[in-house]
Amino acid sequence: MKRREFLKSALAGAGAAGIVASTTACEGPQPRAPAASSGGPAITGKKILWRMTSSFPRSLDTLFGGAERVAERVSAMTDGNFEIRVYPAGELVPGLEVLGAVQSGTVHAGQTASYYFIGLNPVLAFDACVPFGMTARQKTAWLLSGGGGELINKAFSDFNIISFPAGNTGVQMGGWFKEDVKDLEDLKGRKMRIPGMGGKVMDALGVNVQVLAGGEIYAALDRGAIDATEWVGPHDDEKLGFYKVAKNYLYPGWWEPGPNLSVYVNQSAWASLPVAYQEIFRAACREVGQWMMARYDALNPPALQRLLAEGVQMRPFSDDIMVAAREASTQLLEELASKDAGYREVYEHWSKARSSYFEWFGAAEAAYAQFAFER
Repeated sequence: MKRREFLKSALAGAGAAGIVASTTACEGPQPRAPAASSGGPAITGKKILWRMTSSFPRSLDTLFGGAERVAERVSAMTDGNFEIRVYPAGELVPGLEVLGAVQSGTVHAGQTASYYFIGLNPVLAFDACVPFGMTARQKTAWLLSGGGGELINKAFSDFNIISFPAGNTGVQMGGWFKEDVKDLEDLKGRKMRIPGMGGKVMDALGVNVQVLAGGEIYAALDRGAIDATEWVGPHDDEKLGFYKVAKNYLYPGWWEPGPNLSVYVNQSAWASLPVAYQEIFRAACREVGQWMMARYDALNPPALQRLLAEGVQMRPFSDDIMVAAREASTQLLEELASKDAGYREVYEHWSKARSSYFEWFGAAEAAYAQFAFER
C-alpha cells in the first residue's frame, strides 16, 4: 500500500536513530552481576530506561494497569536494571496516536488496541479483533501457537514495530444507549462511539459512527454529542460512569468477542536490548495477558450487580440486528480480502483457524455452557 511505504520511509529512518540514542543515553554505571549461586534474577548489568505510552486513561486499573504491570515485571526480573516509565493517554501523546509515537521513536513502546489503526492498514484489526471473530482463548491460541503472530508482525514491520500480545478483556458488552434499541430499524441514525471493524459494520447498518479515546467518551455522551457508546464491560464501564447518563446496557459485543491488547515496541529499541532482556520482556507480556483476563473474569460479575442496582436495564440485541451485523461483517471482510493480497493472506489463515476453533469449542465448551450456565 502506498500509504504504508510513505510512512515507513518518512518515519522509520529518523525514528531508528532517535530511539537508539535515547536508549543508549539511559545506560548508567554498569552494576556488578550477582554470583551464579545467589539465586538472583538473570541480568546483564546493562542499565536501560524506556518510556511506554498507553491508549488508556490511568483510571482504568486493568487496561492501563496491564501496561504498568508489564513494567513492574520487567523491573523485578532484571533487578531494576531495565526500567519502563508508563504514561496514560494524553500525557505524552493522545491515546489514538500510540502507533505513530512508537514508529517514530518518540517512545520506545506503547500499549494499545490495534483496531484503532485500521486506517493505516486494515490487517491490523486481526491483531485486536474483528466482528464475529475469535474468543479470548481462541485469539491467544492463534497469535501465540497458531501462526497468527508471525503474520501480524509481518504487517507491523512496515511501521518499524514489533507487536506483543499482552492482555484480553474477553467478550465485551454491546454498549450503552440513552434510548433502548428494539430492532434494526431502531438502530439507524444513532450516533455511536465505536472504533475498528465494528464501527465499519455499524456504519453499514445505518449508525452514525464516531471514534473517541476512552477519556473523551463520558463528556460526549453526557452532552449529547453521541447517543451511545461501547467500551469494555461492567468493571471498566462502571469506572467511566456511563450508567449515570445512559441506562440501557445491550449485549453481546459481537464486534469484540475476544479483543487482544498489544504492546508495541520500536524495532530499533528492540534490537538494542540484550537477548536476556528481550526474553524477559516477552515473558512479562505473556504473564500480563493471563493476569488481565483473570482480573476481568473476577471483577466483572460484582460490577454488573452494582450497575443493575443503579437501575441499569440489560437487554440483548435483537435477532435481526445480529443477523444483519454478521452478514455485513462477512461481506466487509471478503471485500477487503478481494482487493489486497496481503490482507487476503491473513484473512484466509485466520478464517481457517477460526473454523477449526469454532468446531471444537462448539462441541465441548458450548454444550457445557448451554447446560450449566444460569440464565
